[in-house]
Parts: sequence; structure tokens; C-alpha cells
Amino acid sequence: MKKLLNLLLIIPVLVCGQGEQLYPDGTATDQDGNTFEWINYGTQDWAIENAEVVTYRDGTPIPQVTYGTEWSNLTTGAWCYYDNDPTKGKLHNWYAVAGIYDEASLNDESLRKEFAPLDWRVPSAEDFNTFRSYIREVYGYYTAKPLASNNGWEEFNDSDWLNSPGNNQADNNISGFNGFPVGIRDYNGDFLERGYRVNWMVSDSSNESFSYPYGLFVIDKWLIGGSNFVASKKYGHSVRFVRDAQTASTKDYSKPAAI
Repeated sequence: MKKLLNLLLIIPVLVCGQGEQLYPDGTATDQDGNTFEWINYGTQDWAIENAEVVTYRDGTPIPQVTYGTEWSNLTTGAWCYYDNDPTKGKLHNWYAVAGIYDEASLNDESLRKEFAPLDWRVPSAEDFNTFRSYIREVYGYYTAKPLASNNGWEEFNDSDWLNSPGNNQADNNISGFNGFPVGIRDYNGDFLERGYRVNWMVSDSSNESFSYPYGLFVIDKWLIGGSNFVASKKYGHSVRFVRDAQTASTKDYSKPAAI
């Protein structure tokens, strides 16, 4: 049996919330002093926890916006808790990850600030595509279950959804990425789809109004995203950090038997 599968047999089953991840390769610290774990996936190191930052890299605050009407009118960076509940994790709009903190920086890219901590970046669509290809190569054709958390999803125990996160959740998260279905905030400021979806922001945008998030859905078999999956920049999504690999992982993530 592959080393990873042997390891999973001897480690007690964990309830993997933020900060309780499987086999991290290391930890890093953001500009606000939050520590996050990361795993090496081929040529990339990925944070395996969602971003918690409330300031840009230079210390400039990112406003917390709770009211839906105010959120819907934003063209600058902001964050919120899902349902305005601090136990449910942070969501950021695209303007935040793009470093847009005032009207001048909205119109002049040279004035924008860095959202990610030093040596890390907000992933681009290309970063996500590289990551998705790696997950498919190592874990098989269907990319959702290896990336989804093994708790928190609405149950869909049906033969039509065998390879989706909502089916047999104990089989999820073999990659350790721990994609928890935190939900989203839409352009009206409404909170939606907790238990059904997690979207991660990308640095790219398709035009002045839309961006290309990547994410997991409860009855979808793949990490979805790209030009066929667009969302308003006003949406609030989760964020993960990525960097070019510093050192190769010493762990054996050999491909398990195909499902």
C-alpha cells in the first residue's frame, strides 16, 4: 500500500477545521500575525487554511463591512464574516485581493497594495489550473473529493454523486487541502450556500465587473473554475495563498486506486 494510505491507517480520524489539518509541510505567518499551514503540491506550495487577513501587507486596514446595502455598493476592498458570525470564517471581495483601498487605486494599478503576506500571492487562474492538473495526476480524474473537507457538507449519499463532496464525506480530503463549504456573500450582500459551496478568489479579472473564482460544490465532481465560471467582483469569497515551491515535499502522495 502506498505510504500515504498506510499513514492514514495509523493516524486517528481528525475533525479537520481551520488549524487542524492533515500532514502539513510547514507553517507561515501573515502580516496580521496569523499562522497558517501549507502543503507542497508539485511545483507549488498552497496554504491549506483560508486567509484571515484584515490589513494589507503594509499595514493599511481592510474595512469590515457588515450591512448588505453597504457591501453591494463597494468598489474598494472589504471583508466580512459569513452571517457576520466570527465563528464562521472570513470572506473578502475581489477589490480586497486586488489591493484596491480607495478611488485612486481603483483607477491606477500602480497605487494598489499587496494583499498576500511576503513571499506569497493570491493565486491566478493559471495557478489554479496548475494545481488542478497536479491533483488529477496524483489522485485521479475527479478532483473534488480529494480537496473537500471531510465534514460540513450537506449529505448527498446517492450513487449519482459518488465522486462529489457530499457523498461519504469520510472519504474526502485525501490531499489535505481541506476545502470547507463556508459559503459566499453575493453582490447584494446576502449570505448563501454554506454547506453547499466554497469559492476561492483569484487575482485575475475578466473585465471591470467580473472575476474568475475557483471552487467546490456539494454535488460537483471537480474543482470548478475558469472562463465558464464568473462572478461579480462584489461577491465575497474565501482566499488561499500560494507560492512557487520552496522545497519538494518529503511525503509520498502517490496516486491511489482510481475511483
